[in-house]
Amino acid sequence: MVNCFILVSLILPQIALGFVSLSTWGTRISTSTLYDTNPAASSDCLKLIIAGAPASGKGTQCATIKEEFGVIHLSTGDMLRAAVAAETEVGVKAKDYMDSGKLVPDDVIIGIVTDRLEEKDCKEKGWLLDGFPRTQAQAVALADAGVKADCFLFLNVPDEILVDRVVGRRTDPDTGDIYHMTFSPPADPAVEARLVQRSDDTEEKVKVRLEQFHANVEAVKGSYSEISVDIDGTQKPGDVSKAILTAISEVCDK
Repeated sequence: MVNCFILVSLILPQIALGFVSLSTWGTRISTSTLYDTNPAASSDCLKLIIAGAPASGKGTQCATIKEEFGVIHLSTGDMLRAAVAAETEVGVKAKDYMDSGKLVPDDVIIGIVTDRLEEKDCKEKGWLLDGFPRTQAQAVALADAGVKADCFLFLNVPDEILVDRVVGRRTDPDTGDIYHMTFSPPADPAVEARLVQRSDDTEEKVKVRLEQFHANVEAVKGSYSEISVDIDGTQKPGDVSKAILTAISEVCDK
């Protein structure tokens, strides 16, 4: 298996924030139109990691990859909650830290992740780690635990665009729907009147989050510097997705 690191730049606000689905932009992309392979048959070869800053469009791409290849989509938050609920050994440890208001240490998080990756569905279908590892230490620990990804996808969006996306983001407290005051405002004035902004969706706070993200992600990317492939994400959303799916297909074909 040849590893690859996929560097993706996503510049399209609506699709990245989930305001517009891929189908809105035209006929939906199917892997069968991109390459001669059966996603269900090839998914077991896929071990993927995706990373991106807040509002980078990670959720949109995770949904596309999951649907096309049938891999198991895993976020550390979901895995952590599941381990705590199941009262696994590492879940009990994590709960102790959480109950005391402390951050769950890397060794416990790594244990939760590796336990999940050993489950039957991940072994049979492959997996997509969403937003993990977040630091170089976590990347090293993951490798030391024997976890090896086939592709590391990094969604790269300029900070100024990320700030615009986050600052303009609003939530409807009645429905949970998310809007953007520039890119996708609500058509109903009554809906617009009740929209709320998250307390951490201010320019000042998002810039702090981006600084923290960049400080960590550069170190993580350094772990994959020899296997990087740059994909131009300034294209239309459908073209970006097509490039990602084509690159993943090439991994399976090798």
